[in-house]
Amino acid sequence: MNQYQKILALLKEHYPNAKIILNYSNNWELLVAVVLSAQCTDIRVNLVTQQLFRKYKTLNDYINANMQEFENDIRSTGFFRHKAKSILASAKIILDKYKGEIPKTMIEILTLPGIARKSANVILGNAYGVVEGIAVDTHVIRLSQRIGFSKNKDPLKIEKDLMKLFDKGDWFKLAFLLIDHGRSICQAKKPKCQECFLNNICPSAFAFPNFKG
Repeated sequence: MNQYQKILALLKEHYPNAKIILNYSNNWELLVAVVLSAQCTDIRVNLVTQQLFRKYKTLNDYINANMQEFENDIRSTGFFRHKAKSILASAKIILDKYKGEIPKTMIEILTLPGIARKSANVILGNAYGVVEGIAVDTHVIRLSQRIGFSKNKDPLKIEKDLMKLFDKGDWFKLAFLLIDHGRSICQAKKPKCQECFLNNICPSAFAFPNFKG
């Protein structure tokens, strides 16, 4: 077992229930929640969608929605005009082109407004169990650099590096493991290196002043 596999094993041990925390009841609601989560916390998105999904129950409800009203409904998630435009446009495309079903391939889902590769990986994996890559968000970027998985800053390059290091069977879970660790321990401004179960093998542990290993 190499160092990367040891780190993965420890992450699995400490975060056995790592998974998406966005709330949704169907694949369309998953897509909506993922679009809203861009540059917004999942906690805030869940607060917004709690009311949103009660108001807009079907795909047709989104298609018939008033743009300004919908913008107000999602305003607190930030970038609400762009997100509203993307969501409502996607609803029409999904109904007209995909018969009301979320696309099942990376190529197809990337044609939807507001869906980039990270979002596509999250949606495909959670909706269909289709794994074509690794969802690279801000937590995954930060931890990949700190732990030594990648020296790159570009999300696409980091994704490729991670895909080379780990078996495909671990790709889907890896993102959520890193996200959970990023939220609880390896935080952006003040990582809790002293408490971290990886501090004896993490190359960045000694770089932070709060670590006294």
